[in-house]
Amino acid sequence: EHNAGVASVRNFYDKYRNYIVIIATILILSISSVFTINQISKSNNEKAAKIYNDWISQEIETKEGQIISDQLFDKLVNSFKRSGYTKVALLNQASSFARLGEYSKSLENFKLLIEITDGFGGNDLFNKIARVNAARLLYAEENYDSAILMLEKYSSSSSPMIHELTGDILRKQQKIQLAKEQYLLAKEQYSDETSISIVAMKISNLSL
Repeated sequence: EHNAGVASVRNFYDKYRNYIVIIATILILSISSVFTINQISKSNNEKAAKIYNDWISQEIETKEGQIISDQLFDKLVNSFKRSGYTKVALLNQASSFARLGEYSKSLENFKLLIEITDGFGGNDLFNKIARVNAARLLYAEENYDSAILMLEKYSSSSSPMIHELTGDILRKQQKIQLAKEQYLLAKEQYSDETSISIVAMKISNLSL
């Protein structure tokens, strides 16, 4: 019986040898690929971390420090676009430009952050933050159509802030009924009295 069993296994192997070899090869390659990707990812993350830390430590008050800072930022964005450090750096840079009143540069960085956090493998949190801030900048520029498009991805979300901002934009477009609907959604979803009062005031100021 033992010999018959061995013969059966040998026959099975002989019959399906090519398939077994192919499957084994695929498995080995898959495991190797995953290991290699993980190692590359870890290595890239460490490199990105070093560049980020060097970037935030620069004395940008000096001309030389500003030049080095710009070079490090460009290297981080161009070489490690998908890194979490790059996302944080873009958010910081965009916010910094906004505080300085350099709105076009701020918008440029928010748009780049949107681009790298969109779609499969993106990051919803960074994407939402970037879109809301970009929409605010476009609203300030009176570019209402583009501002609405920025928020479209999250138009059905349960974020009262997005509903309120959408309402503000629609009001400027004279789409009063639509603006009211957005304000009402925001009012329902806000939990603090101050925000509820502000939205209620906006609703009462609408001229239907």
